[in-house]
Amino acid sequence: MSPRAAKRPTLYGTAMIESSVLEAVPNPAPKRDYLISCVAPEFTCLCPRSGFPDFATIHLRYVPEASIVELKSLKLYINKYRNEHVFHEAAINQICDDLVACVAPRWIEVVGDFTVRGNIRTVITVVQAADGYVLPSAIQSIVTATSPSEPTA
Repeated sequence: MSPRAAKRPTLYGTAMIESSVLEAVPNPAPKRDYLISCVAPEFTCLCPRSGFPDFATIHLRYVPEASIVELKSLKLYINKYRNEHVFHEAAINQICDDLVACVAPRWIEVVGDFTVRGNIRTVITVVQAADGYVLPSAIQSIVTATSPSEPTA
C-alpha cells in the first residue's frame, strides 16, 4: 500500500472545522450603536457545476444588539465552506442568515468579493436590518464612505 493510500488520522484543525458552529457572546455595550467589521480574505468554496475552487474576500459589518459573534467560531465557520459545492450567491446569503440567527444584529452587511474566474468578477452584497432599525447617521457615513462592495480596478 502506498503512503498516499494509507488512512491518515483526522488532523485536529480539520476536526475543529467540521464540528464548528457559530457562537454568540454577550455584547459588552448593548445600549450603544457601534459598527463591527471583520474581513476574511481567504474564503474558498467549490463550484457546484465544475468542482473548481472559488476564492473570495468576505467583508462582514454589523451593528450588534445583545450579542456579538465569537471570532474563533466565525473563523472555523467560514473555513467550513472550503469543501462545499455552492454558488456564490447562495454562500453569501447563507452566511448572512446564519449570522442573523446567531447574534440577531440590529443591522448587518455581508459582502463576498469573488476573484476573477472566466473573465468575470462577482461581488455579492446582502444587507438586512431588524424591523424598524435605521442606521444612525454617523455609522451610515462610515458604511457609505468605506463600502467594500464597490468594485476596484
